[in-house]
Order: sequence, then C-alpha cells, then structure tokens
Amino acid sequence: MHILITAGPTREFIDDVRYLSNASSGQMGYALAIAAAAAGHQVVLISGPTLLSPPAGCEFHGIETTAEMLAACESVWPDCDGVIAAAAVCDYRPAQRIAGKIAKTGNGLTLDLVETPDILATLGATRGTRWNVGFALEAQDAYARAIKKLQRKHCDAIVLNHPSAIGASENTVELLLPSGESAAHWSGRKSEIAILLIAWIEANLAK
Repeated sequence: MHILITAGPTREFIDDVRYLSNASSGQMGYALAIAAAAAGHQVVLISGPTLLSPPAGCEFHGIETTAEMLAACESVWPDCDGVIAAAAVCDYRPAQRIAGKIAKTGNGLTLDLVETPDILATLGATRGTRWNVGFALEAQDAYARAIKKLQRKHCDAIVLNHPSAIGASENTVELLLPSGESAAHWSGRKSEIAILLIAWIEANLAK
C-alpha cells in the first residue's frame, strides 16, 4: 500500500518569532512510518517540527503550519491508498500574523484566534475508495468525543488516547469503529502499538 502518515505538532505564528503549538513529540507518527515501511509499504511522512530524524525508506516532507501540512497532504493524497493522521494539529491560529516582533508594553495582549483547516476531514471528503484512520487525544468525555470526530472526519477507525501520551514513549489506546464498537485495546511502547495498528489496517482496510 501507499500510505500517507502525518506526525508531530504544527505551529501557528503570532509574529515572526512567537507561535502557538503543543507538546507533541511526533513519536507515534514516526513509529507508524517505521512500522509501515518495515512491513513493505510505500510511506509518505508529513511532519511538523520534532527532534526526530526522518525514518529511512520514507518520503519525508517537513512543514510548520497547519496550512502547510494540508497543502502537502493534498499534493500526495491522490496517489495514496489511505492515511493515518497521527499529527497533533493546532486547532486555532491568530487571525493575523504580525510582521516583526511584538514589543512588550507592560499591558496585556489579546489574541483573536480563528480555526485552522481540518486536515483529515478535508481528505476524508475526497476519499473515494481510500481508507482513513485518525487519532483523537481526549481528556473529558473521551469516548463520545472520539466517536464524533470519527464521524465528522469520515474515518474507518480512530485511535483514542489521552494527554498522558504526550511526549511519552509508551501509550494506552483504544481503536474505535464507526459502529461505536471497540476493535482493540493496546498498551505498550509506541513502536509496538504502531506495529499492531499497521497489522490491523492490513487485515481490515487494505483492498
């Protein structure tokens, strides 16, 4: 299969030196790229800034912003069989990026934020016969929110995990289906979970 994988955080710039982001390390997405390549698949990894080296055997695209990630995904999506969206994409960005550096004045600063594009929902809307697997990191009402994301983003399955996964080498996840059923519970190193998820996709989603 030709698999698109997204990984890492995105950055949304306030000015030329400051940005909004999150603490995603990219470990899960990179582990998935390594596992998919090891299983013989053709992998495109599109990643936000991380401290990780691009995995061998993968086509790699490094990006910063959510818009850049979306553009990179859309450029390769027509040639892919499916996507695993493991990136921790910023949900909001400043409405306006200020040129230069905002000077400190001793007063507060109010930011006007707008939503960023929903990458997986955009890909899902044009999926055709391709498969989509998403990730949902939730802290409250985790199951209900993950199912809503699965439906809204046109996913075949979604991996539910929790804030404890951020920056950790291990994780506990639940794989949810559109029916609301749980297809699997996995705990262990992210590299081990990646192998299990790729095997599940091969068995259940590959054409």
